[in-house]
Amino acid sequence: MKPEEGRQKLEEFRVVIDQIDRRIVALLNERTEIVECIGRVKRESQMPVYEPRREDQVFANIAAANRGPISHEAVRRIFERIIDEMRGIQRARMQDGEVK
Repeated sequence: MKPEEGRQKLEEFRVVIDQIDRRIVALLNERTEIVECIGRVKRESQMPVYEPRREDQVFANIAAANRGPISHEAVRRIFERIIDEMRGIQRARMQDGEVK
């Protein structure tokens, strides 16, 4: 493959990656909206934000859904970060009473 052909192919792949990234952001925002609803229920029910059993369920769910090529460990690390961010959103909104 010539360098120009390689650059063209990379550009095509990058367009697809950009589209996927936008879908991921949309899904993360959709997930955040649900997390806010959960936070409201927890606040009204005086329940804790952190629920280790639920996190274990989430990890089991994503492991079962993962068909690769990304490893289960990598998916778990990504979701650990997502969950951590979502927990932070819940705590902040619950403390401020901002959960809609």
